[in-house]
Amino acid sequence: MFDKIERADLNELHFRHDKSSGLRAIIAIHNTRLGPALGGCRFITYDSDDDAIEDVIRLARGMSYKAAIANVPQGGGKAVILKPLEPFDRQELFQAFGSFIHDLGGRYITAVDSGSLITDMDEVALNTPYVSGTTRDGHDPSPVTALGVYAGICAAVQHQLGRTSLKGLRIAVQGLGNVGYALAALLHKDGARLIVSDIDERRVQRCVSEFGAEAVDSNSIYGVDCDLFAPCGLGGVINARTIPQLRCSIVAGAANNQLSDDGQGEVLHKKGILYAPDYVINAGGLIQVSLGYLKKPASEINQRTLALGGTLTDLFERSRADNVSPEQIANRVAESLLFD
Repeated sequence: MFDKIERADLNELHFRHDKSSGLRAIIAIHNTRLGPALGGCRFITYDSDDDAIEDVIRLARGMSYKAAIANVPQGGGKAVILKPLEPFDRQELFQAFGSFIHDLGGRYITAVDSGSLITDMDEVALNTPYVSGTTRDGHDPSPVTALGVYAGICAAVQHQLGRTSLKGLRIAVQGLGNVGYALAALLHKDGARLIVSDIDERRVQRCVSEFGAEAVDSNSIYGVDCDLFAPCGLGGVINARTIPQLRCSIVAGAANNQLSDDGQGEVLHKKGILYAPDYVINAGGLIQVSLGYLKKPASEINQRTLALGGTLTDLFERSRADNVSPEQIANRVAESLLFD
């Protein structure tokens, strides 16, 4: 356990088991140099406790890097709740999670993530003020995350393809949840031709009906002939198995931890595929919940989110000049802010 903590430069790892509600949760606080840790709560099933621990540690590290690059006054943290296999009371479970957060005294602030809902955050907020993104505060991060990814895609297309418009480009979107759907809507509005996949067929059919998207199955999405591949589901999808299948010039999407390991960024670079580092391009949601928590106006939040396109352009240009992957450049910038 301590080896895992040391390798990730993790500050704290907290566990909570609440028998009455069925809560089994882990909170990882990676770095608080820039402010209290902020990161979403993932609510999914895991094959093992070790898988949950690995996930929360990696996600917390990514949040530290994301906050540093996005220049928000937050550290990096993350929570996972292991979704019970037996029947449970969802409200009671998330209220117990709120008590867990509150016991940390403000060192960690939560928000939604994969599997959790805005209404779940309402239950958390009954027992702690250290939450952002409820039905009461209006800080839903999903639309703002999609806006930032859209801005990043525009920057990547201009850098890699020399185009200032998305019209006619073939863009493959993997994962059509709240962020993926919102991103697909923005891309469609700009005239992109969409290829979509999701494990939920209803989400796929919605995009086919509303956007004229081409549907492919989840296993085929990696090999479609497209200009840009946008992973918007769970992480680890860019790996030794999928990279040889890619037939695109750009990988740029909303998913966290898209690379199965850091070395895959360099593999993409050597293949001539431009990769938009995930924790940079998807930072709009963090900007929303961070600045929203600090009562900043929506106009400032949107302006800061759209500026992610400029941040990525700078990373792409430095990557080209140094002939290393954009991921390596982004890591250098973040680590200089977190550790120097």
